[in-house]
Amino acid sequence: MLRSDVFSCFVFYAVLLIMKMYILAIIAGQLRLRKKAFANPEDALRHGGLEFFREDPDVERCRRAHLNDLENILPFLFLGAVYSLTGPSLPVARLHFLVFLLCRVLHSVAYLFALTPPTRSVAYVIGQVPCVSMALQVLVAVVPYA
Repeated sequence: MLRSDVFSCFVFYAVLLIMKMYILAIIAGQLRLRKKAFANPEDALRHGGLEFFREDPDVERCRRAHLNDLENILPFLFLGAVYSLTGPSLPVARLHFLVFLLCRVLHSVAYLFALTPPTRSVAYVIGQVPCVSMALQVLVAVVPYA
């Protein structure tokens, strides 16, 4: 499969997206430590006491950005993999993958730094365009077998 140019291209962008998700998880963990805002009582006890078993707005913002990635990147991983198997042209496929990646990065930056609206919403909507496009192309490719 990795001999397919399109699938290899997809794997490249998929790995970058997963690394971005790991980075958000690390940022959330570091914020928890720095702000002393722990989600579990045992963690709070380990780091100073139950008074640190609490929420912090910055930690919650980062956590929501990470959850949003889970809601959007996981479907992209499925759609992109299956789309790659339908035989699209490499430049068109690369454009789909690149637009999604750039929009997800912008979305995360907008979330973490509370950029003025509608930055985050625009990044989300534009990022959904390649996903919808891939989904429709996959459906067209498999409808004869339904």
